[in-house]
Amino acid sequence: MSTQAQPVPELAADVVEQWRAEEAQLVDLLARARRRVGGVAAFRLGPTPTVLVTDPAAVQHVLGRHPDRYVKRSHRARMLVGDGVLSATGDAWKRQRRLLQAQFTGPGMRRYEQRIAAAARRTAERWEGYRRSGETFDVAEEMRGFALDTVWRALTGRPLDDRTDGELRAVERVVAAMPTLPTDAADARDAVAADLARIDAVAQAAIEAARSADGSGEADGVLRTLVGAAARHPEYTDRLIRDELVTLLVAGHETTATTLTWLFLLLDDSPDARGADPQALVSETLRLYPSAWLLPRHAVEDDVIAGHRIAAGTDVLVCPYLTHRDPELWPDPERFDPTRFAPGAEHGRRLGAYLPFGLGARACLGTQFALRETTALLELLLPLGRLEFRSRPTGAAYSITVRPDGPTPAVLR
Repeated sequence: MSTQAQPVPELAADVVEQWRAEEAQLVDLLARARRRVGGVAAFRLGPTPTVLVTDPAAVQHVLGRHPDRYVKRSHRARMLVGDGVLSATGDAWKRQRRLLQAQFTGPGMRRYEQRIAAAARRTAERWEGYRRSGETFDVAEEMRGFALDTVWRALTGRPLDDRTDGELRAVERVVAAMPTLPTDAADARDAVAADLARIDAVAQAAIEAARSADGSGEADGVLRTLVGAAARHPEYTDRLIRDELVTLLVAGHETTATTLTWLFLLLDDSPDARGADPQALVSETLRLYPSAWLLPRHAVEDDVIAGHRIAAGTDVLVCPYLTHRDPELWPDPERFDPTRFAPGAEHGRRLGAYLPFGLGARACLGTQFALRETTALLELLLPLGRLEFRSRPTGAAYSITVRPDGPTPAVLR
């Protein structure tokens, strides 16, 4: 480690305590730390030293260049996703990632095109009915239904039925409860035990259906691949397959539904942007509300970030949400402006300045899938008319994702 490295600029403890006494949300505390100290800032939220990283070069260092030095520890969603690829570490993560990678990249994506299109048509037909009737509907609920239907088709080869849809509400209840659950893992599980049991039952039924299918036609899906892996890899027990299924359900519908809901709210504020390319609309929405707004890591060895010493044992918080709102990187950062992502606009953008799905080896597996399903839906919905919101959320709720903190009733004109 270089002798020229300096300590990370640190917020005074009394400042942090003052902010916490004001009951500032974590995102507010992090934003204040960045403004006061800079793109690499140290503070203490407890006994462990914490370093916030928002500077693009530092982000690239942590996530892109040295993921072996900055590792994931027990994920807060572990009680829901178990040992799925989201929370797995070490060699287990490498094996699981390798198996799933081929499902969601390159040629593997082609098998999902028709399923994505079918889910999008199903939603568009429902919206056409809303337009004719003038009925008020909840946009967030519609986006949830579309995203869950799409990922369920990818996993099982079948459209989402009403009963399964109802049972999988348990996933959202657990996700929403996470910020307020007890810190003790056993107590936290007990608090949501009934919902976890519902999720387990849906997963087990889907696994058994995949195991009994012949692998042809619409019955073929990601679950068939996972079930087939058990013959070659004994670690793929029903429990691990369940964990991967739930991981893909959470990551595959919660983030997509949230992105699409924010997009329609942003278009309501900026109607002139409706003519932008759907992919640019999605990209700009993800800048303001990235799928992964906070990426916790743990330093397992001494290191230097941007000339600052990082001691082994330090918790490192990479915050895409704040990097994406840095005025030095994104002029007028609070403004919704899809032209930032017009062809050629990325030239000159700094590496590490845009990471809505993470970065490096642990970037989101389903990036291509998510971008394809969102643009496929927008291509059908945007020509139908303009949404008029009857009321709007007052702010954002920060959990696994950043989601609107209230209902989104609207009519389609």
